[in-house]
Amino acid sequence: MDELETTGLRTRLIDVGVDLVTTEGAQALTLREIARRTGVSHGAPRRYFPTHLELLSAIARRGFADLQDRAARAVGDGGTGPRAQLTALAKVYLDFALTQRGMYELMFRHDLLESNRLGLRETSLPMFGVLVDLVGRVRPEADARILAGALWANLHGIAQLWCWGALKLTTGADDYEPLLHATLDAHLGPEER
Repeated sequence: MDELETTGLRTRLIDVGVDLVTTEGAQALTLREIARRTGVSHGAPRRYFPTHLELLSAIARRGFADLQDRAARAVGDGGTGPRAQLTALAKVYLDFALTQRGMYELMFRHDLLESNRLGLRETSLPMFGVLVDLVGRVRPEADARILAGALWANLHGIAQLWCWGALKLTTGADDYEPLLHATLDAHLGPEER
């Protein structure tokens, strides 16, 4: 097999995995199903991804790249203040979590991923770096990395509980925006009006 053919099949396996996780969720990502939908033998993916975790990591990398692109567009060129950029970033994160549920679940299941391989960390960590930078600019007196971690955990909790219906039931809210603003106020202090 030549290099072009190898690269093409490797890319097709990832493409099929992305489609599968998007339409059917992370639980559908078996090597057999990805191979079947790609039209190759069930052993073929192992030539390009020696472990199932490596294939899952390559699929998750696409999700992180997509989320990173969305976040970069939302934050923009810095023409708005850091609080507005944080709000935009948080909205993108929650929207991604709610509209790309299968991919979102896969991306944050580090028990299923090889985060130190295939450039996954290099794809996933920069967005956290943006979050840390923005938090540091809003709250310069705080430990920005810890505060950003707490804010991220809170956003992740909103996403999960919203998807499961628990927050809708308990708060009676029709959308997550009031929860988002309460979270930002809790971590960053009330927004100046």
